[in-house]
Amino acid sequence: MQAVSNIHSLERPLSHGMIDFAPLFMRQTVETAQSGTTIFFEGDAARHVFRIVRGNVRICRFLPDGRRLIIGFLGAGELVGLSFRNRYMFAGEAIDEVAFTRMNKRTLEEELQLVPDFRLQLLSQLRDEISAAQDHMLLLSHKNAEQRVCTFLLHRLERSEGRDGRTIILPMVRADIADHLGLTIETVSRTLTKLVAKGILLPADKHQFKVASRLALARTADEDPDDVFEDVDAGARCGGTRYQ
Repeated sequence: MQAVSNIHSLERPLSHGMIDFAPLFMRQTVETAQSGTTIFFEGDAARHVFRIVRGNVRICRFLPDGRRLIIGFLGAGELVGLSFRNRYMFAGEAIDEVAFTRMNKRTLEEELQLVPDFRLQLLSQLRDEISAAQDHMLLLSHKNAEQRVCTFLLHRLERSEGRDGRTIILPMVRADIADHLGLTIETVSRTLTKLVAKGILLPADKHQFKVASRLALARTADEDPDDVFEDVDAGARCGGTRYQ
């Protein structure tokens, strides 16, 4: 991992609704990790908390039989490595090139005591993460393969709301998605192909899809569209194809 001096060139706007912890980490040196690098290992002493400046990180755990479980994916502006225990419960791995800052856990606790607003924001983020973990358990236990993939795509779409509201960015490979959803790579690929064939998704490039019908995506995920979003801009166009 390397140190990076120009933090301003690496920052990008936060995703919709994300809490900005940048002021807490502004005095920390920016480091980089190449794709596939483990930023922290499961079981290591939890001495630091990390803030992602650029890039994407997968949070994973390895079972005794060697299988990998991916708990979630984090991106720019988010904190990773938060632990109520003395050791990390999961590993953090770089999906692509990641720039990040780190802060000693004790120093962070002292900073939070000085700035109550940040402490409240951090507690809010932790509550959101617990809620997301509960939702993920329900997804794995009650939804079929197609519903799991569509629910995952809805979550990724929500993270990209600051763009055009129709673009899903998938920086991770299909194997990562499969390990996150408890499916095989073949099932993930087959489901994405099926969604394109149905006209719900439009391939944009290797790591992006356009959503042709947000309403259809929500219904296929077995989600109430009113609880997810309103299917707006029905007349918008993407690549010559009208949204449904």
